[in-house]
This record gives sequence, C-alpha cells and structure tokens, in this order.
Amino acid sequence: MNLKNEFNGPNFAYILELYQKYQANPNAVDEESRKLFQNWSPSSEGADSAPLPTVNLSAITGAVNLARSIRSYGYLSANLNPLEDTQEENRLVSLEFHKLTQADLASLPASVLSISGAQIDGNAAEAIETLRSIYSGSIGYDYGHIRTPEERDWLYQTAESGTYRQQLFDKKKLLERLSQVEAFELFLHRIYPGKTRFSVEGLDMLIPMLDEIVDSAAREKIPTVFMGMAHRGRLNVLAHILHKPYTQILAEFADPKGRATTWDELGWTGDVKYHMGAKKSVGNEKEAHTVIHMPPNPSHLEQIDPVLVGMARATNTKVERGGAPKYENVSLPVLIHGDASFIGQGIVAETLNFSRVQGYKTSGTLHIVANNQLGFTATENESRSSLHASDLAEGFEIPVIHVNADDPAACLEAVKTAFAYRQKFEKDFVINLIGYRRYGHNEGDEPRFTQPVMYRKIDKHPTVRKIWAKKLEEENVLNQNQAEEILQGFLKNLQQASEQLDAEKALVEPIPTPPPSGAAQKVKTAVTQKRLKDLNGNLLQFPESFRLNPKLVKAIEKRKTLFNESQSKIDWAAAEELAFASILEDGIPIRLTGQDSARGTFSQRHAVFYDSETGERHIPLQTFSQAKAAFEILNSPLSEAGAIGFEIGYSLAAPERLVIWEAQYGDFVNNAQGVIDEFLLSGRAKWGLTPSLVMLLPHGNEGQGPDHSSGRIERFLGLAAEINVRIAYPTTAAQYFHLLRRQALLLETDPLPLIVFTPKGLLRHPLTSSSIEELSSGKWHRVIDDSSLPGKKSDVRNLILCSGRIYVDLVTSELRKENKDDAVVRVEQLYPFPEKQLQELLGEYPKLERLIWVQEEPLNMGAWNYLRPLLKDLAGNDLSVHYVGRPESSSPSEGSSTLYRINQQSLIEQAFAFEKQLQTSSVVKTRG
Repeated sequence: MNLKNEFNGPNFAYILELYQKYQANPNAVDEESRKLFQNWSPSSEGADSAPLPTVNLSAITGAVNLARSIRSYGYLSANLNPLEDTQEENRLVSLEFHKLTQADLASLPASVLSISGAQIDGNAAEAIETLRSIYSGSIGYDYGHIRTPEERDWLYQTAESGTYRQQLFDKKKLLERLSQVEAFELFLHRIYPGKTRFSVEGLDMLIPMLDEIVDSAAREKIPTVFMGMAHRGRLNVLAHILHKPYTQILAEFADPKGRATTWDELGWTGDVKYHMGAKKSVGNEKEAHTVIHMPPNPSHLEQIDPVLVGMARATNTKVERGGAPKYENVSLPVLIHGDASFIGQGIVAETLNFSRVQGYKTSGTLHIVANNQLGFTATENESRSSLHASDLAEGFEIPVIHVNADDPAACLEAVKTAFAYRQKFEKDFVINLIGYRRYGHNEGDEPRFTQPVMYRKIDKHPTVRKIWAKKLEEENVLNQNQAEEILQGFLKNLQQASEQLDAEKALVEPIPTPPPSGAAQKVKTAVTQKRLKDLNGNLLQFPESFRLNPKLVKAIEKRKTLFNESQSKIDWAAAEELAFASILEDGIPIRLTGQDSARGTFSQRHAVFYDSETGERHIPLQTFSQAKAAFEILNSPLSEAGAIGFEIGYSLAAPERLVIWEAQYGDFVNNAQGVIDEFLLSGRAKWGLTPSLVMLLPHGNEGQGPDHSSGRIERFLGLAAEINVRIAYPTTAAQYFHLLRRQALLLETDPLPLIVFTPKGLLRHPLTSSSIEELSSGKWHRVIDDSSLPGKKSDVRNLILCSGRIYVDLVTSELRKENKDDAVVRVEQLYPFPEKQLQELLGEYPKLERLIWVQEEPLNMGAWNYLRPLLKDLAGNDLSVHYVGRPESSSPSEGSSTLYRINQQSLIEQAFAFEKQLQTSSVVKTRG
C-alpha cells in the first residue's frame, strides 16, 4: 500500500503524525488506524521516502500552516502601493510565527506543500519562496473568506498555476493604449487648465483593464456590457472605451453660448460633462457586436450601482410569454467604484446583497475599486475601519484581488481572472486597483494643503506609461525615443481635433422627444365585463391537489360569485389583480417587487398562495391562460435606496414593461430620497432618461404613529415640474384599476414615473369598493365631484377639496348631513394639476363663496403648500381659499391613537363649521 500516493502534502504529514502516536501508544489512535499501521510503516513507501520518518513532524506541520497562511494572508505583505518601495512582512506569514527556520524548510521536500497546478521540485524552502512570489508580489489574492470548496480550489489553482499570468499579450499595443490615455489627460490639462475633469492619472491601467473586459465579453458573445462609474476617470473611459468623439468632449469643455439652455416644456437643464452617459456598439462585420452602455451618474457617487444591476437584470430577463419570466446570461454589469465611497456609502452594501438574491442576481457583476488612497481630502484612516477599501465585499463572500496599478501585467492578470471566475461561477468579483491621484480631488483643488508628504512622492513618481516604456526598452521591444514619439502622435491628434472644432455644431445633447399631445387623455382603460368575468374565473383556478389556507377559503369562494350578481362590489385587491391580468392579456409584462409585496403588508393581495401542508407556491397571474406576457412578483430585500434604484434601472432598460415597487409603509420611502431625486424625478431634465417606475406608497394617518402615517406627499410634489411625473391619491378600487391600466398603456408613448399613495385601513372599506360597471365602462378621473351631496348644487357655498383617506372621514361624519351648503370634491390626481377639470367643476356651483382645502397632514406637509398658489389662481377674485388641517409640525403625526382620534374629529368639525371656526380656531388657516 502506497499511502504517499493517496495522501500527499499536509495529508501525508498527518498520516506520519498518527503513525508516530501509534508507535508511542497504539491505543492513542482509533481502531481503523491501528489496523492500518499493523501492516504499514513509512519505510514501506520506498527508497525515495525513506528519510521521511526521521523528519521533525512539527516542522512539517509548521510548513503546511505557513503555506496556508501565505495563501490566506500573503496579500498583507504584497507590494500593492505604487508610492511605497517595499511592504513590511506580516507576522502571519513569517517563519517565526510558525516556529520554523530556513533549515527546517530546506530539510523537507517541496511535495509536502502541494502547490496547486504547479510541479515544484526541490525542497520546501524553495516552494515557500514560490508561494511568496505568487501571493505577495504586485497582486494580493484575497480568497480566505470563500467557503465553497470548488470556488476556493479554482481560485488558488488559478493563482498558483499562473493560468492568466502567463498569457501572452501585445506589450507594445499596451504602451500605445497607455500613451493615448495619458495624452488625453495632458492635453486637457494644458488647454483647459484648472477646469474640472477628474483625471484618471494614477489609475491609468483602468482603461486597458476595461478593454480586456469588453474584448472578453465579445469573445464570449455577451451582447451587452453595462458600465457604471462616478466621475473619476469618466471622461477618459467615455473617450476610449465608449468612443465618444474628442470633438464632443472638447465642445463640452468649450461650453458654447449656443448650447440648449432654454427651459422648454420638458425642462431640459443638461448636466456637467463628467456625469453624462453614452452607448456604443463595438465589433466588426465578421463578429457579433457588443453594445457598451454607460448610463449617466450624479455626484452621489455610488447611486448608479443598483440602477446598473437593475438594467442588467432586465436585459437578462425574457418576458414575451405568459407565466414566470425566463432568465439568460446576456449582459455583463461592470461597476467602477471609488475607494472612499465603496466602503462609506451604504447603497454599495445594498447592491452587493442583490448579487445572489432570486430575481435580482445578474450572473455576476465585475467591480473595480479605483483606489487613489484618498477621499476628497480624507485619508484612509479617516474613511474606514477596515484595512482595505474593498473589505466590505468579504462579508458577501466575493473574491477580491488587490493589485498595484503601476504593474500593467498584474492588472491584466487580475481582470482576466475576475472575468473567468464570473463566467464559470456566475458570481461577483472585486478588483481593488490601488494607485494614486495625480492632482487634487478636482484639477482646481490643492491637495498639498492636506497631504503634503503624499504629494511630494506623487510629484516625483513616474507615470505608468513611463514605467512600462522603460521596461520595454530594457527588453529591447522599443527603441529609446519610440515611446515619446507614440505619445506625441496622440497629442497631435488631439491638437488637430481642437483646431478644427466648431463647438456649437459638435455639441450634441440627449434632449428627450416630447410625447404626443394629449396621449394620457386619449388612452382607453375600460375592460368589458366578459373579459373581466373570464379573467376572474381563471385567476381562481387552483391545482387539484392544492390545499388552500382555511382562512382564505371564504374570501376565494366569495370572489367566485363576483360576477353573478349585478350589485357586486369589487374591493381594492380584486381590482388590482384584474387590472394586472388585463394588462398581461394585452401583452404587457409586469414586475412587482417590494417589502412583503407577495402577500401585501395588510394581507390584502395574496399574489402568491402557499399550500398549507407543503408550502408549495401557486401564483395565479403566472398560470391563467389569457396571459400573453410574463408576470414577476418578488419580496424584495429590506432596502429602499438599493431596491428602488434597482427598479429604476430595470424600467430604463425595459421601458415596455410595467415595473412596480411597493413600500411596506410609505414612510420608509424617505430612505431612498437620493436615488429618487437624482434618477427618477430629475433624470429626464439632466440626462434625457425616461423612467416609468410605479411606486405604491401606503399613506394615511390612522393613529399608528409618525413612522406609519406618511408617504411624504409634499416631497414628491416639491420635485414635480415640467410634467416629469404623475402623482395620484386614488380613493376607489375603480380609480386604482384605471390608473394602473393607463400607466401600462402609456409606457411606450408617454412614459413617466407614477407615484400612487395607496390606502391601508381602507383597503376593505365599502366606500373604496367599486361596481363592475365602473371598471367596464369607466375611466380615470382626475377629479371626482360630490356624488352624495346632501342638498342641491345651487345651495353650495363651501367647496371642500380633499384627497385620499380624509374623504371617507368627511362623508361618513354625522356633520355631513347637517351641512347642505358644503360639497366634498376629491382631487385624485395631484400632479399634473387638473386645472381644466376643476375649473369646469367650479362652474357647476353658482353660489360658491370659498374653496376649503382639507387634509389630515400638518400644514407644512401634504399637498397644501403645492396647491395653495394653484387654488388661488383658480379662485381668482371671486372665491376665497382656506386651509383646514393640523398645524405645522416637524413630525408627520401623533404618537398616541387617542390623541389622533381627538385631533381628527376636531379637523372634521372645523371643515363642516367653517364660518364659526374662521375667527377662533388655531388650526384653521385662512387664505395666505
């Protein structure tokens, strides 16, 4: 028996250690080992292994542990900082730590260490030096946190075998690329001194690394590469990866007077040059083309992260048929992060968390941390608690390679390894590209105020082009002056482009095309009763063996009789499901995600049923026969900024799909204010984006406290301008039905985000239910007149205007019957303001004296501050405009349900006894 063949390296050392114990005391080992050692001894392994029994077994154990430590911690001693000549050896990989001497290692054969993918002859000392050269060179492989054996083995084997280290590449071509990158920055610095461009200098290898990613994607026939990044190096990437013409970039620097500056009906403002995006198809006639798409990004550095992976997910999701969507890997997301922002911005962690979540994963995102070892002026110690900027990734079990940005060959090895891992395991990979920043945070900033020592080093430090050129000269690949000639050639090209520039003609801005006039008014949203009945019946068909939760049986049976009686009422959840089903029947896919959205926060939806015995899922909107497009329903991770950003990206990449995100409570949406401001509501004015995300925000003061009362109507209205969004607070199931259908039918002709403030406690209230006829023959009403007026319109002097749940409190109050000179009108669409509809309605009340806006939100919240000037213009000189509601407050609502009920009742009384309260109430606010 030859155990050395079966157990090598540390495993054979363990056998020897057991044998030593057996010799000292046979009972010290288990019975199986005793049987083995009765017929075996190390000398039986043959002449080549005869010396092994005399070896110090503690030295073998120490050597094996040292090798493991180098694999896990070698990166801590790697030469990763271009500004430092050497890196001090970490104790964890020292001989002393493992109680070894050089002589101990020299006495052991290299085979005891089992270096993956490599045949190492000689002794263990030589093998350890080989491992040090691999793990502590210009690359630091940070894989110790990877728990999956198959992945760990592949990663270590790839590193130790040099699979991507030994691949040949055109060294001179790389120099040419680095020269092009440097020339671009040098030229802009000379022609536009002090103008902000966020130079890539110090991280120049980012461009060749992205070249390698794009080329690899093309070889793998990946049709689309999405790239997201902040402003550092963005102009260089736009010019050389997305082939944005130099003339266009130079025109943006010139900033001609004739550029589009007018505030037209779309409110085009544009943005600074280093925020803009681009899209480019690359390839030749013989090869399939790869589209590179870089969406725009604001100065909120990492906001693009979830948006980009959402775009990739949409591209990978096929929805052309009914049922669940199909997934295929047809896009590659690449995110370029800053070092301070990667560790500092919480939205990064939210995005990384999506990487393996069903419905969000993208078959792996490649991350490059463009690490210049500084924030704006903040040092690494001021910016984070971790050793490396990339350490956040380890918590998500994402492999990390740290690489010195001044070693081009190492950078290319890193990116090739990352791409290969992503393709094999369909998971994320992080490259920590460690360089420096040639200038300050921007080119007008003076970094020597805060980092004098660091910038003395940078001032003396050669560029990576010069370093690479010197290496090629030493290898006789280049003549002595050839590198400078290459650089001057690229500078000459830029000079010619500048001299021939006509800035006004060269400047192209992505101003969006206005939608067809009146598109929203023309769309037909009604669905025939026959269609509704057929849809309802098919939605209620369950698999034969499916065991429904007993508590749901009665509700389902009642739904089955919905169309059997003419007086049947359709509640909110049923109207929503019928709307979804009819939209799917029209061939429009739907994606609905959010916090607890499958069931619904208030147990109202039940888009997913679970077998009460097996837990097996049944999703009616994926199984009904009429569907011509896919339906996707997901409970999202408990995130707002990341989740909403993801869905914004999804809607941008798939504008033909109805994409909906729902909050658990509308209050929580303020966690995502940044991504809403930047992408959803101002993205069109700045960048020409046309997102069409629907947001469902449960809203309404019901005595549940300040954090369960408000979807922050005032914030959305404060950002509404130039018809950039639709904002609605519907009060009936039919209104919600038509609103959803209208949004779906306008996706390709008049796409806009839709913000819907939805009910909570009123989901099952009789007054929010609707008749079948309201769905089959009705439409979306921006304004709803008083349908249960106690008196005549000719007697009405006070027109109470309101929106949402306060309507129910008003019309169910006993005071309603006593005040026949008051009418209650619902403003269902808050933005765009329904001026025409309200003007027509006012004409129907000939004795009207005043308009009274009633809301349950505080004075400084809700719709009042937005509506006040609009209502005053509407009223003119004939009517006075007044406010009834809670006084201004920093908190959205009371924390006490008792106090809530008292204040709510007081508010209703004030609304119906307005003249009496006008002079005395501290809550009633008169025209401002």
